Amino acid sequence: MDYKIFWCKVNKYYLNKRLNYFSKTPFLWENCNDSLIIATCVVTDRTKSKFIKETINQINNYNKIYLTWCAVFDNWKKMTDEKFYKTYPELSEFKEKIVLLQEEPEKEDTKKIGNNKFKENINIYTKKFIVIQNGCDNYCSFCLTIHKRGKSQNIDAKEIIAEINDFVETWWKEIVITGVNLASRWCTNTRMPQENKFAELLQKILDETKIERIRISSLGPEFLNEQFFEIIKDQRFLPHFHISIQSFSDKVLKLMNRNYNKDLLDDVINKLKNLDRPDKEQISIWADIIVWFPWETEQDFQETIDDIIRHKINKVHAFPFSAHDKWETIPANALKDQVPQEIKKKREKKLKEISDKIRDDFIKKNTGTKHQVLIEEKKNWVWRWWTWNYIQVELKGEYKKWQIVGVERNPSLGGSCSSIESGDDGLETTFK
Repeated sequence: MDYKIFWCKVNKYYLNKRLNYFSKTPFLWENCNDSLIIATCVVTDRTKSKFIKETINQINNYNKIYLTWCAVFDNWKKMTDEKFYKTYPELSEFKEKIVLLQEEPEKEDTKKIGNNKFKENINIYTKKFIVIQNGCDNYCSFCLTIHKRGKSQNIDAKEIIAEINDFVETWWKEIVITGVNLASRWCTNTRMPQENKFAELLQKILDETKIERIRISSLGPEFLNEQFFEIIKDQRFLPHFHISIQSFSDKVLKLMNRNYNKDLLDDVINKLKNLDRPDKEQISIWADIIVWFPWETEQDFQETIDDIIRHKINKVHAFPFSAHDKWETIPANALKDQVPQEIKKKREKKLKEISDKIRDDFIKKNTGTKHQVLIEEKKNWVWRWWTWNYIQVELKGEYKKWQIVGVERNPSLGGSCSSIESGDDGLETTFK
């Protein structure tokens, strides 16, 4: 079975689970050799256009195309065929070859795999994605997620720990903790950040598993309390933190219906940058930023630029504001003073130039630093992997997937890296 995924780490988790479910269900596996599964996302109209285009382009290459995740959701439930094709009429002529799937594969036919539980033996990613929470109650004015994934729900801690331990016993060395609004874990409502028990789960993972490397996916800043900052001093948590910021303008944040302000953002970022860790100087901070939001003035945009520079955020995921006006819709689509196209392009270019410069400076700063890296994939005889603070590199030599290798960025090699564990000092890799 072939697969294609758009965006989200949560989708990656369920895609891997879906493939394992098919493999444990003979009547499905035998009939899916000539099938494609597309894990879709609806974060922007641009993304929706991509999954629709991909489906149409591939429709004649497969007997069946399975579609799943956000595009086929309607508040946790799989859309009816009627509603799906009414929402995406471009696909209606191909519906004889399209199958809509819900997110949790076990719910579809539990009799086929025994007790509704199975261990995974297919691994399409080197890292293991661990979903701890799903859904959201925030109702941000730019977001379609609440209408697709519904209210916040939590995965039981015992299931999470058991899943991690299962994979420690096989081949996994690194997990990525993820979710739709993952740091809101156990809030009765995600608008009540003071209730969250995210830090307690992190401590439980440290205490009850032996996983060597822990990454954390995108974090809502309002949920990061003092207990969180104390726990992530442990070096099993890799020094890379991704914050869902969206804007540094209080006015824009209010229009977005976000649950925090600029002062809280400043406080969170400063605490991350000043963690009491031996690798403090290597801490990497990434951010999601929405550009072109309605009513975002040049002053609002400049506030965001100034704070990106001040905090030295070394990677910006810039999402263009999407009004979702072609298929579904969102509240911010009704706001007046939508940003004109020519201003959008100007702001996007400026943000990219500034963020690229900060990224280049951060990579140069890592000259001479030592890293333990997880070998991930091999393309054209070159191994690719990420440093623990998320700099992508390439390494020539004889290695194996899932192997952890020590490297050092050596200025004598013209800005490349050498292995410091295998004895092959001439092996080079290039920072990107």
